[in-house]
Amino acid sequence: MRILITGGAGFIGSALIRHLLNNTEHQVFNLDKLTYAGNLESLASVAHSPRYQFLQADIADSVRVSQALAEFQPDAIMHLAAESHVDRSIDGPAAFIQTNIVGTYALLEAARAYWLQLDEMRKQAFRFHHISTDEVYGDLHGVDELFTESTPYAPSSPYSASKAASDHLVRAWQRTYGLPVLISNCSNNYGPYHFPEKLIPLVILNALAGKALPVYGNGQQVRDWLYVEDHARALLKVVTAGKVGETYNIGGHNQQKNLQVVESICTLLDELAPRQSGSYKEQISFVADRPGHDQRYAIDAGKIERELGWTPEESFESGLRKTVRWYLHNLDWCRRVQDGSYQGERLGALKEHGV
Repeated sequence: MRILITGGAGFIGSALIRHLLNNTEHQVFNLDKLTYAGNLESLASVAHSPRYQFLQADIADSVRVSQALAEFQPDAIMHLAAESHVDRSIDGPAAFIQTNIVGTYALLEAARAYWLQLDEMRKQAFRFHHISTDEVYGDLHGVDELFTESTPYAPSSPYSASKAASDHLVRAWQRTYGLPVLISNCSNNYGPYHFPEKLIPLVILNALAGKALPVYGNGQQVRDWLYVEDHARALLKVVTAGKVGETYNIGGHNQQKNLQVVESICTLLDELAPRQSGSYKEQISFVADRPGHDQRYAIDAGKIERELGWTPEESFESGLRKTVRWYLHNLDWCRRVQDGSYQGERLGALKEHGV
């Protein structure tokens, strides 16, 4: 297949591209705006593959997107480009409306125009896969409840509201225009190359730097954690074997309280990179809770297991150990992200790719 991926320089997008180029024969076109969260260093190991192309472009730029579609002639679009950090959406929601709603609309229209001109065989085979989040469902109050594909939407933050809107647009383009779409909603991802403002890398790096390890509220918020490489495998299953018009929830079967996650990281660091004295847990600091903070997310991933045969390979314990080890061995990558130098270095990478 020829797969165009939006947001391929981001955390999940780069993991997907590495998986495709390392484990399949598919050709990949990476279209990414390269905002602060886009890092081409995350693709350094596969950037020279003859099956890989990159274009710096905004999904809201209909002209450039249409040109890319016409030139690459994809069999599928996997749409991951999004603003995705809840705290940033609270401080500045406009970017989330622009990218997640307006950008998705522009991409859908470009995809529809491209799809309509395909011959009948390619038109039938084409797929538009929209990658979303479990945060569109709001939160769960009972200890045994799980998000299913039919759970009503009840987003709590500007981020999740903008993602909910983009999900609705994708479904409308299938219902109204017949565009062959697929949607997947995932739980919290973690793993290598995660941007350091997110919880797990933030805790690892703050711990090593001797800084406070901030925990919102009482730290009892529950999340279902999905190792990013498991997610990449699931996304490939959905785009190649999923049924048009269907939604698939993707979860890691790993419910953890935020405080438990922080404490688990401290325990691993105590083993792998011990302090001179005491435990990293001594650095844990409770801070004022985030406005509108959802208390519990938990995914029922039974549908994707039954229909597509996917299950996660990593437990939270095995995945977290791999993640902590990766950060300990890649502190230079972290430093370049933290001091912003990765954004200057991307100019050389762009020239190297002829962009």
